[in-house]
Amino acid sequence: MRGGGPSVLGIVLAGGAGKRLMPLTADRAKPAVTFGGTYRLVDFVLSNLVNGGILRVCVLTQYKSHSLDRHITTTWRMSSLLGNYVTPVPAQQRLGPRWFLGSADAILQSLNLVHDEQPDYIAVFGADHVYRMDPRQMLEAHLDSGAGATVAALKVPRTQAAGFGIITPAADGTAIGRFLEKPADPPALPADPEHVYASMGNYLFTTKALLEALRDDAADPESVHDMGGSILPRLTARGEARLYDFDDNHVPGETARDHGYWRDVGTLDTYYEAHMDLVSDTPAFSLYNRAWPIHTNPGSLPPAKIAAGGIVGESVLSPGCVIRGQVTRSVLSPGTIVDAGAVVQGSILHDNVRVGRGAVVRGAVLDKNVDVPPGATIGVNPDRDRELYAVSPAGVIALGKNQRVR
Repeated sequence: MRGGGPSVLGIVLAGGAGKRLMPLTADRAKPAVTFGGTYRLVDFVLSNLVNGGILRVCVLTQYKSHSLDRHITTTWRMSSLLGNYVTPVPAQQRLGPRWFLGSADAILQSLNLVHDEQPDYIAVFGADHVYRMDPRQMLEAHLDSGAGATVAALKVPRTQAAGFGIITPAADGTAIGRFLEKPADPPALPADPEHVYASMGNYLFTTKALLEALRDDAADPESVHDMGGSILPRLTARGEARLYDFDDNHVPGETARDHGYWRDVGTLDTYYEAHMDLVSDTPAFSLYNRAWPIHTNPGSLPPAKIAAGGIVGESVLSPGCVIRGQVTRSVLSPGTIVDAGAVVQGSILHDNVRVGRGAVVRGAVLDKNVDVPPGATIGVNPDRDRELYAVSPAGVIALGKNQRVR
């Protein structure tokens, strides 16, 4: 952040394996997975940081990171004249012959980045969530509180909270009383027993407080060296952590419908559901907010084309698509072709998928370069689909990159 204000270094944690999103992560890191047709998941956090004036950003990568590293270096080119950058930082084994032991250890092993920049504050954000957020407003709250750490959180139903870091506010409503990483029985809010505050995985730290916590954590042989499981409980115990309610955050161009939208797309079902949020006339999350854009590399393909006989409804079409068949409630990535007589319903098709003449695809996610032969069916016979393909608990069928359709 420039212009005479406090200096902030952005650190994006992008090293996770994303095993629950298989087969989409069989060949790539989770933040590199395509979303919304033309984007990668990492584009959402990077857009939020850059739109909010945090213009020096390091993306810590590790797991199958080639496509992620390439996307960042070819897409996220900042002004070197002004000293701004977005750069991937692969695991470097600076502290010995070992990979990252956890998200906190990833930052510990990358402290050369902090020492080089000497920032006043450090924004540590996750890399694989779908949302809009202005980090300047969170920074203002952090500065006003005088805290060592501020955690962005949102209310979620208690029944859906087991997979999140859970925050129990102290009596004043802003200090964090307890921080529990993925508890089996999340404690409810006293004033709202049906909900809890869940961490969004976005943190702001005063640099001194983060460095002290990381060093103390590294010396603890019992630690799991995780930001949510180790660092935040440590700072909470010291009385240095504060809650930032995501509902208080407003971005330009938002609507009443998509205000406060945030999705963790860590499973096939949540990934699919988030795409279905995009396709209606009044989407739960709009990709068309020009006042707070999600940036990516648009490529150089020609515009999408709906040929004679093509029918499209409630769908997102990317450049290079050619539609000769019927497409409804679906999201199509660049270069997708749907031939005459083919039917695509409630599906997500990644780059260069081809659906042959007379084929049917329903309730499916098809990764890059999948070729559906003429007359083939996916999503028509559930028993057959379960024998041949990955199928989520909710019935979403997923085919990996280049997977053969049988």
